[in-house]
Amino acid sequence: MSKISKRREALVYHSKPKPGKIQVVPTKKYASQRDLSLAYSPGVAEPCLEIDKNLDDVYKYTNKGNLVAVISNGTAVLGLGNIGPEASKPVMEGKGLLFKIFADIDVFDIEVNTENVDEFINTVKNIAPTFGGINLEDIKAPEAFEIENRLKEELDIPVMHDDQHGTAIISAAALINALEIAKKDISKVKIVISGAGAAAVSCTRLYKAFGAKSENIVMLDSKGVIRKDREDLTEEKSEFATTRKIDTLEEAMKKSDVFVGLSIADIVTPEMLKSMANKPIVFAMANPDPEISYRLAVQTRDDIIMATGRSDHPNQVNNVLGFPFIFRGALDVRATKINEAMKMAAVKALAELAKEPVPEQVNIAYGKTKLTFGKDYIIPKPFDPRLIATVPPAVAKAAIESGVATENIQDWDKYTDELYERMGSDNKIVRLLMDRAKLDPKRVVFAEADRLDVLKAAQIVYEEGVAIPVLLGRKEVIKELMQELDFEDDVEIIDPKSDDQNEQLNYYADKYWKQRKRSGVTLYDAKRLMRERNYYAAMMLNEGDVDGMISGYARAYPTVLRPVLETIGKFDGVNKVATTNLMLTPKGPLFISDSSINIDPSAKELANIAQMTNYTVKMFGLKPVIAMISYANFGSSKDPHAAKVRQAVNMLHKSNPDMVVDGEIQTDFALNPGMLKKNFPFSKLAGNKVNAMIFPNLDSANSNYKMLKEQPDVESIGPIMLGMNKPVHILQLGASVEEIVNMTAIAVVDAQQKEKRALEQAAKNPK
Repeated sequence: MSKISKRREALVYHSKPKPGKIQVVPTKKYASQRDLSLAYSPGVAEPCLEIDKNLDDVYKYTNKGNLVAVISNGTAVLGLGNIGPEASKPVMEGKGLLFKIFADIDVFDIEVNTENVDEFINTVKNIAPTFGGINLEDIKAPEAFEIENRLKEELDIPVMHDDQHGTAIISAAALINALEIAKKDISKVKIVISGAGAAAVSCTRLYKAFGAKSENIVMLDSKGVIRKDREDLTEEKSEFATTRKIDTLEEAMKKSDVFVGLSIADIVTPEMLKSMANKPIVFAMANPDPEISYRLAVQTRDDIIMATGRSDHPNQVNNVLGFPFIFRGALDVRATKINEAMKMAAVKALAELAKEPVPEQVNIAYGKTKLTFGKDYIIPKPFDPRLIATVPPAVAKAAIESGVATENIQDWDKYTDELYERMGSDNKIVRLLMDRAKLDPKRVVFAEADRLDVLKAAQIVYEEGVAIPVLLGRKEVIKELMQELDFEDDVEIIDPKSDDQNEQLNYYADKYWKQRKRSGVTLYDAKRLMRERNYYAAMMLNEGDVDGMISGYARAYPTVLRPVLETIGKFDGVNKVATTNLMLTPKGPLFISDSSINIDPSAKELANIAQMTNYTVKMFGLKPVIAMISYANFGSSKDPHAAKVRQAVNMLHKSNPDMVVDGEIQTDFALNPGMLKKNFPFSKLAGNKVNAMIFPNLDSANSNYKMLKEQPDVESIGPIMLGMNKPVHILQLGASVEEIVNMTAIAVVDAQQKEKRALEQAAKNPK
C-alpha cells in the first residue's frame, strides 16, 4: 500500500462514520422517566449522601474503580515531537481504546494546555477524584520525571508514565528471556543504551533492578557517550554516566552483549554488529524505523537475538503487553500506587508466559505455523488471550504483598475467571471442557488428517494432552505437513488405500458386511467402502480401536453422516439422531437444536431431541433449562405447527417430569427472564435462565444458529452429534483449527461420559 493510500485510509478511519475512536456508553436503563429520575434527580441524591458519609463508597456507586485518565500535554507525541494537546488527542483516544479492548478499563482522555510543570501537576491533582488511576502519556523529558514523581507522592491512586515504564517492562521481560536463550548472566553482560529520554532511563533502571551492573552499562544521547567528565548533565543522565574513555557508539558496541535502541533510525551499522560479542542481543526500538533494519541485522549475524517496535518482525516490544494489564491488577486491589514490586511482577509474568505453549488462535492471528520459545519468540504476542489472566493477578499479588493494596483478593481462581469473562477472550465452559478432556485423554481418529488445519488441530490436542490422535489420510502428505508443522511425535498414521493395511481393512470389511448384508451390501462392496476414510474411521470407532471420531472438514455434512449412521448406530432408545450447537454469547451459553439433520421432526422426535440436548447440556456441567420454541405462546395458536411443539412438551412432562422444559414459547420470551416471569409465571421456565432451545424444524434452528454465529462476541461450538452409540462428531465444512480442537475435546468428554455410563449399566446389570 502506498503512503498516500495509507494516509487516506488512516484519515477515513478516524473521521468516518463518526469522528474519533471512543465514546461514553450508558450502563443502566434510561428509556423511561422513572429510569431518568433514578439516574439523575431526585434518585441520584441517595448515593451522593452515602459517599458523603464514607468516601470509599464512591467505588461502590460509581465507575471510579474502573476509570483511568489518559493525560498528555502533547509535548512528545510518538515520533512527531511537540505538536500540542489538540494534535495529541487521536493518540490519547487510541490509548483509551487499547485500555478497553485489552483489559475492559474505561478511559477519559484529557489533553492539558500547558508546558508548565506546576500547572500540569495541579490540573491532574484537581481532577484526580474522578479516577481510579492516572496514565501519563507523551510528555517530554526531563519534565516527565518530575511530573510522575510528584504525582505518585501526592496522589493516593496509581500513576504511571507509560512512555517510561511500559517499554521498560516489556523490554525487560524480553531481555530476561533473550539472556536465557543466549546463556548469559545479566550481572556480567555489557549493555549499550542508545537514547537518554524517559523510556531509556526507565528501561536501564529496571534492568539494574534485575541484576545489571552500572559499570557494564554505557548510555548515549544525541551528543555521544554520557561520561562522568561531561558538563551540564541532568540528574537522570548523571545516574548512568560512565568512567570509560569512549566517545562514540561504534566504540561502545565493541565486545558488548546487549544493544537497546530508543533513539533514531539507521545509526547501527553491520560493522558495529560484527564487533559485538557472540550471540548479541539487539533491541532496535526506534519507531517507525529501527536503529538497524531487522533484515540487515539477521543477514549480518545469524546468531543475533533481535527485537524491534514493529509488528511485521518477530519479537515486537509493544507497550500494549503491559499498561492495560498492569492497571487492571492495580485497580482490582485498589492500589494506591504502581511500585517497583508490581512492575517487576509484570516483567516476570510476561517472561514466563512466553515459555508456555502458544494458543492456536495466536498462531493464526500472526500467520505462523507454530510459535515456540526461542530467538524469534522471546515475548508474548499482543493478542495472546492469556495475558488478561496472567499479568493482572501477578501485579495484584505484588501490590498486596508490598502493602500498597487497600482491597484483598481471597479467591484467585474466581478472580481469574472474572478476568476472562471481562474480555470474552475465553470462556469458562471451553476451559472446563479442555480440563475434563485432559483428565483422561482418549484416542480420536481424524479422518481428514492430510488437511493442514485438521493436522494443526491434531497437533494441538496431542501437545495439550487433550486427546491421542490417530491420523487417517495420504501418508506421504501427512508426513510432509508434519515436518512443516514441526510435529515430530510418534503418532499413528493410517492410509486406508495403502497395501499394508489390507489385513485390518479386510477385518473391518467383513464386520461391516455382516452388519449390512441384508441391506444389499456385498463383501466386495464392503471392501471397496473400507478404502474410503469415513467408513474406515467409523469402523475403527465401532470396533473399539479408537474412542472417538472427527470428520467433515472437507466434505458435505450428509456425505459424512451416511457412513457413520450405517456403521455405528444410535444409542438405545434414540429414534433419530440430531445435533446441537453451543453458542458462547456475552449473556452466557446457549444450545440450539437440531441445527443440522432433521428437516421437519414430529412431536415425538422433538421430544427425543430435547432429551438428548438435556443430556448434552449436563455433560458441560450446566443445569439444563430448555425452551421448546414456536411462533406461538402456550396454546395461543391451534395451527398444527404450534400444536406439534405443544404435543412434544406434553410428552416430556409425562416421561421426564424432572426436566426443566416448557413451551411452546416464542424466542424473545424464552430469552427474557423478566418478560417470561411476568407473562407466564406458571411456566417451568419462570425464574430460570434458558440455556437450550429446541426449534420446530431445521429451517428455524439452522437459520438462528448461523445468524447468531455471525454476531460480534459470539462463538459457536458444533454441531455436536446427539444420540450416537459412539462419540463421533461431524464438523461444519471448512471449520477453523480452533473449532476442530473444541470438537475434539467434546469427542473426548463424550467418550468419557459414554464409558462412565457403560460402567454404571454394567454395575446395575451384572451378568
